[in-house]
Amino acid sequence: MYMDDNWNPVQGEELAGFLDQINPIGDKYHVNSSTTYVDWRPLPFYDQVALIRVKDPAWSPKNLFIYYLTDQGNLFWLNGTSPPIHEVNAQAPIKITEENVLEYLKFFCFFVRGEAGPFLIAESMEDTYVPKELDDKTKMVIEGTIRPATYEGKDDAGNWLCDAVVYYANALFIANFSVQPGGMIEMLNDEPIAADLPVKVDAPVS
Repeated sequence: MYMDDNWNPVQGEELAGFLDQINPIGDKYHVNSSTTYVDWRPLPFYDQVALIRVKDPAWSPKNLFIYYLTDQGNLFWLNGTSPPIHEVNAQAPIKITEENVLEYLKFFCFFVRGEAGPFLIAESMEDTYVPKELDDKTKMVIEGTIRPATYEGKDDAGNWLCDAVVYYANALFIANFSVQPGGMIEMLNDEPIAADLPVKVDAPVS
């Protein structure tokens, strides 16, 4: 979703105004309108909120992207912690449905991180952040394990239940999730299916 092609470039005065607002990001990353790329996309589980992606070739590491949610002009930096998402969920508010719950799960697990990075919902070898430089054995293990996330219906409390393969650190898990209407997500259980892989998900956001 944050990895597909539904992005719209921000240009001209709009770009300059946005960069003035965020520069420097976290007192660490500098932006300017001649080198910094900015684009945005809508998200299916919000009416008014957009996801903004910022990239500058001068940053280190080279594959760093900075993301914001914007809600009526207010910016929330998605820095790997959950408070920015929960704040937007409460005020936007979030609107989860059977049709968009898996998109929300992928979004939340990518942007709310553990010490070793994102909890990537891994669905196919074509996914942007599933590692590509693999030896044959590792490729076979990952390819044989990952599959599309599934929506499994609601529980008695009205929460959406989902199953997915999660790529976290250097391991793959099958996990069951409960997604509450307000956007809280609980991992009900997880079962390791491949550990000690030689590659990790590398997708810095802060």
